[in-house]
Amino acid sequence: MSLLNYDPLQTRIKICGLSTELDIQTAMNLGVDAIGLVFYPPSPRCLNMQQGSTLSRLHDGALQNVVLVVDADDHLVKSIKDHCKIDIWQFHGNETPERCSEIAGELPWLKAARIDEKFQLDEFCLQYRDASAWILDAVVEGYGGGGQTFNWDLIPQVWIKENAHRVVLSGGLKISNVAEAIAHFRPLGVDISSGVEISKGKKDPELMKQFVMQVRQIN
Repeated sequence: MSLLNYDPLQTRIKICGLSTELDIQTAMNLGVDAIGLVFYPPSPRCLNMQQGSTLSRLHDGALQNVVLVVDADDHLVKSIKDHCKIDIWQFHGNETPERCSEIAGELPWLKAARIDEKFQLDEFCLQYRDASAWILDAVVEGYGGGGQTFNWDLIPQVWIKENAHRVVLSGGLKISNVAEAIAHFRPLGVDISSGVEISKGKKDPELMKQFVMQVRQIN
């Protein structure tokens, strides 16, 4: 199924920061909807172009490839497009809406919102209204993968009811809190990275399995 097809009875699952063939095989076996391939050099989950090429094709279309960048320059964007199979773009930096659309072209794209007390949610949603979905994430050093939740109560319930179909919830999700997160937001999807790792950047197949099972039990 597509990450972007909303079903209130089946939350979509994206696992981000995959870096090995075992990661991809595990994601396929678990039937997740999408994988995140990171191309942000400071991240411990960053892929080189050869890795990106291999991993984005390894599953033969069984998963959707979400390519994550942070304020990528034209050279990096071209390299990714030349080497990787891309289904969805994910923008985590200070990209303008115009820059997001320029990079994505005809492909759908996601824009991350880093939520804290200062964040202007309505302004963000208006500015990035052309995004296929918004990723609600925590403010952490290094743009994601920090294992920290944000204060969910900062998002008004009336906004959640109107926009759940466009929300991919991220930021510190793990096996122990994903049920509560889904009950609170009923989002389009959930996005996890560090919550299924045994060390920074190293995914654990058993944690991936437990997380997916937990989400599926809820739905």
